[in-house]
Amino acid sequence: MRILRDRNAIPSDARGASAAIGNFDGVHLGHQAVIDLARRTGSALGVVTFEPHPREWFVHDGPAFRLMNPQAKAHRLQRLGVETLFELRFDAALATLSPEAFVREVLARDLGLSHAVVGADFHFGKGRAGSAGTLRDLGREVGIEVTVAPMLELEAGEVSSTAIRTALSEGRPRDAARMLGHWHRIEGPVLHGEKRGRELGYPTANLSIAGLHPPRFGVYAVKVDVLDGPHAGSYGGASSIGVRPMFAGEVANCETFLFDFAGDLYGATLSVALIDYLRPEMTFDGLPALIRQMDADGLRAREILAHA
Repeated sequence: MRILRDRNAIPSDARGASAAIGNFDGVHLGHQAVIDLARRTGSALGVVTFEPHPREWFVHDGPAFRLMNPQAKAHRLQRLGVETLFELRFDAALATLSPEAFVREVLARDLGLSHAVVGADFHFGKGRAGSAGTLRDLGREVGIEVTVAPMLELEAGEVSSTAIRTALSEGRPRDAARMLGHWHRIEGPVLHGEKRGRELGYPTANLSIAGLHPPRFGVYAVKVDVLDGPHAGSYGGASSIGVRPMFAGEVANCETFLFDFAGDLYGATLSVALIDYLRPEMTFDGLPALIRQMDADGLRAREILAHA
């Protein structure tokens, strides 16, 4: 999959794509339904999305809400067979375009789309003045066919990024996965930490969760994909997400212990899938009690992963 970020420099062979348009945070089942409607024989499958997320651009100091960073989203879209990702920079110039200008100047002139697919709740243009119906009408004027996908509902209710965030906040990763259509993942490079886990007999790979909606703090059974480097592959493990109250931590992160693994992961990119919530963060009466609990966490995680 190629990623094109400059809408003023789209190569000729990328024009004519059939593309789904949206933010696609989480790439959940509803998003996947929109993308599926963009699959057409004879046209490259594309996705048009925006970075930073428009909500981040308009609300600079709001709480972290994203389910995925840009790299994780791109990896997920690639797995779905997307051939071209138009990752447009969301800035003042784009934010102030009217719906008409967005369709004529961006979708038609710059990207050269032949077909666009959006969800029924899609809004665009300055002040979110344009709707899915607006896009269909404007598309007809500029020669872009527009398909509007209905909202997707499961037995438990409507699939949405908000509902997924709620499930994660409540420590329900399996419920989140049912709406996502895949395990919720935290993805990024392994960072240097305080190496305290190594001293306890549990060396961990540390990932930042900055900018991401934080799942309920605590310990999880996880599946880990090492995406690059000499140790690339899939592993089981246990992750602690939070601020490490036992050691007076302040910045939340994700610390993951990989089962049956030995090696250096610094700089490698990990994708950590949350399978089950084991317990909340806790403080202990000394390191021996902490290690006993970590032993128990590991055994329980192994049992869960054996059937996941």
